[in-house]
Amino acid sequence: MVQSLNTKIDLTMKATAFTGLSEYGNIMIGDKAFEFYHRRDPRKYIQIPWDEVDYVIASVLFGGRWIPRYSIQTKKDGTFTFASEDPKKTLKAIRVYIEGQKMVRSLGFFDVLKRAFIRKKKKTQ
Repeated sequence: MVQSLNTKIDLTMKATAFTGLSEYGNIMIGDKAFEFYHRRDPRKYIQIPWDEVDYVIASVLFGGRWIPRYSIQTKKDGTFTFASEDPKKTLKAIRVYIEGQKMVRSLGFFDVLKRAFIRKKKKTQ
């Protein structure tokens, strides 16, 4: 059994981790780290200490009314994507430990297309 990094838990919620295949389990947000534990397999877990977090990226749709998923980009290990039952509540709990400049919105669909066309125009000129 894996040992939790947290000494105090602020939020526990059912969640999905998108690591190639969808992994179902629980997230725990505490004073030391963001943790994901698989529902059935105790060997599958993700522990991200707060000092290792570079950015928290939220996919915001419909003007902030719906947040389907959010990602945590770390300094060394890459990006981990999660979806939880109540993502707004989850992001508010994360915001206690991560400063506001590190919590950003992801690009929307049309923003990605606009960037692609702008890059093509710059390359052809």
